[in-house]
Amino acid sequence: MQIIPSNGALGAEIRGVDLSQALDDDAVQAIRRALRDYCVVYFRDQVLRDEDQIRFTNYFGRAVEHVRKQRDREHKEIFIVSNIEENGEPIGALGDSEIGFHSDLSYLKRPGTISVLYALEIPRTGGNTQWCNCYAAYEALDADTKKRLTGLRAVHRHYVEAQNPPERVDHPVVRTHPETGRKSLYAGPHLTKYILGMPADESRALLNALFEHAARPEFIWTHTWRVGDLVMWDNRPTMHRREPFPPSERRLMKRTQVFNADDIPYA
Repeated sequence: MQIIPSNGALGAEIRGVDLSQALDDDAVQAIRRALRDYCVVYFRDQVLRDEDQIRFTNYFGRAVEHVRKQRDREHKEIFIVSNIEENGEPIGALGDSEIGFHSDLSYLKRPGTISVLYALEIPRTGGNTQWCNCYAAYEALDADTKKRLTGLRAVHRHYVEAQNPPERVDHPVVRTHPETGRKSLYAGPHLTKYILGMPADESRALLNALFEHAARPEFIWTHTWRVGDLVMWDNRPTMHRREPFPPSERRLMKRTQVFNADDIPYA
């Protein structure tokens, strides 16, 4: 196994691993360390069945059915991300438009921890994914801003109202990773709406300043997808966004999701 850092803000390629085969504990622990160190890891040229992707995901928690319902399928742990339509109906979710920076499922009381995405078809242009290193973004803030953010909580909501739970969901603006002990920003323009207990104009100004800060190039790494790529990331210290791509181009991904990568509530 080779682990090759991206030389960017985060991310590393892992070579010499065939994910269609079961992994021994040493390999799993090496991948776990790489994920902890680089926040995003990827494997090229994989040829996987759904069962292979689910088995791999289960090394890092438990793959579960996504909260968004999709049409009937053999393996409900697999969530289809695609703009492809069959008989006038989409086969998956999330279409072809831009998706702004966010951490997966932050609109839930207990958000997703680890996400895994496997590429089967990719467009010729666009559709790449950018990740933000929220550790680095937090650490680069000045001392006064860090002090101001201490104890603040923000409300997260999905833009599709039906996806939201009935109760209000809020999370700390600054969170501490349960494994690394490092602090990171936990607020993104796609799902974070306002800061609790703060006047609306002040909340919006502060959030916009944090969004602009986190999107600085030195905190961002872009993955250019290839067919056969499997990318795994930790949502706790990262955000990601998807670039738009032409509606006429096909994109087909299979995603698995872990909610229970740790048994300790992430606060």
